Amino acid sequence: MRCAEACEFCATSDLREKNVQNMASCAQMNRECAAVCWTSASLMSMDSRFAKQFCELCADMCDACADECERHDVDHCKKCAQACRKCAQECRAMAG
Repeated sequence: MRCAEACEFCATSDLREKNVQNMASCAQMNRECAAVCWTSASLMSMDSRFAKQFCELCADMCDACADECERHDVDHCKKCAQACRKCAQECRAMAG
């Protein structure tokens, strides 16, 4: 769950940035993405019949999170964006 962990770290770090108001939407997107990633992983581990649909949603959320993080020139956002891109790719493969 590298992506969910990266998103949680990024959200926490965003709230400590000097201009926290510019980072508020990034922090929110990170929290939402982490929640969807954790849920998707949980459903996959249960072999849920809804796992593929959640993986598709997770891929979309990860791409949106990466897009948001890439707007910021902050190290933790760059790392989060990379983890999200990789997760999106893996989720699409799982949903395929």
